[in-house]
Amino acid sequence: MPLYDYYCADNRTTVEVQHPMTTILRTWGEVCYVAQIPLGETDPLAPVSKVIHAPHLSLPTGDSKLRETGFTKLVRRDKGVYENVTAAEGEARFLSADGEDAAPRFSDNIRD
Repeated sequence: MPLYDYYCADNRTTVEVQHPMTTILRTWGEVCYVAQIPLGETDPLAPVSKVIHAPHLSLPTGDSKLRETGFTKLVRRDKGVYENVTAAEGEARFLSADGEDAAPRFSDNIRD
């Protein structure tokens, strides 16, 4: 079930409630009932409005951005062969699972 924020102008309070999309809450009393909180001093018939928030977007990150932030991305190219698509200068681009240089040099990227 989705979460919604409702704002009451009478008591200047925003309350987060969880209810089905088909439910419409119009008064402070309805919000308090669904959220299971006390009414307080506010009139139960005080109107409330649903607060609209900007959506949180998760955008794909490119390999260069991963490299800049210190991440290493290995892509399997063949059985036991991986390509380090975020390889920095001096790092091996292709790695073998059984080779001595199988792991990237993380100490070059990690700083205090």
